[in-house]
Amino acid sequence: MAETALIVGAGSGLSASLARLLQKEDFRVALAARNVEKLSSFKDALLLKCDAVDAAQVEQAFEKTESKWGVPDLVVYNAGYRTRGPVAQLDPAEVKKTLEVSAFGGFLVAQAAAKRMLARGSGAIFLTGASASVKGYAESAPFAMGKFALRGLAQSLARELSPKNIHVAHFVIDGGIQQAGRTASGPDALLSPDEIAKSYLALYRQQRSAWSWELELRPWVERF
Repeated sequence: MAETALIVGAGSGLSASLARLLQKEDFRVALAARNVEKLSSFKDALLLKCDAVDAAQVEQAFEKTESKWGVPDLVVYNAGYRTRGPVAQLDPAEVKKTLEVSAFGGFLVAQAAAKRMLARGSGAIFLTGASASVKGYAESAPFAMGKFALRGLAQSLARELSPKNIHVAHFVIDGGIQQAGRTASGPDALLSPDEIAKSYLALYRQQRSAWSWELELRPWVERF
């Protein structure tokens, strides 16, 4: 039977690479995003308009995926937003939005996935982090706050849900990802989204006697 994946916060970078790889592996792929027009190239995917920080919209995205293909086998949270600047000058509304997208949306998606996967007795929930998941940079406090929270969510869920046959994993993407218009300082100085996607699939394929709860990926030139 074909497996189903739901990617929330989908865009044209990592999410697109992951969707293409999963489709090649015969997954049925649902892509949820606030702007689904940017995903129109995925003809065989289920495109879902969804704001990840709206509980009702998240629930609706899961319901539509479930009604078409059943409960997803893999759910990936890949939404992102950030504001940066000196702490004395940060806009509180922008800080709140950063926290909501970085962490609260991840909770909503993980919760919606968990209650369905618990009833079935299997599944995988993957949360995408960043360098800021483990390192708080100067003038980037809101992003670090959100990504630290997302990592904490993943660690707590892994301890709660792994014994119930649900694989929870957090990905530290420690470096810039290749994208149009982004320049690199040298060969392979940016992470290839296609290569990152391969790591997501490899982790998903892990046998449960040797599950990872976290994977850190960085270019060879990135400082630890």
